[in-house]
Amino acid sequence: MENLGEKLKSLRIDRGWTQSKMGELLSVSQDTVSLWERNKSLPDLGAVVRICIECGVSADWLLGLEED
Repeated sequence: MENLGEKLKSLRIDRGWTQSKMGELLSVSQDTVSLWERNKSLPDLGAVVRICIECGVSADWLLGLEED
């Protein structure tokens, strides 16, 4: 089972986005995206909502509350 950081990295790579591009779409820095992907920090609720909208995934899936 993937953790949140792995899911974020997978979503980003599947879309061909750099960390900078993902950060731009989510209104955060590239450094923030890097921290999320390495599980050194977690996105706040607003960022989770933006991730779900931009990537077309459910919050349940992103947060590991439903199976892939």
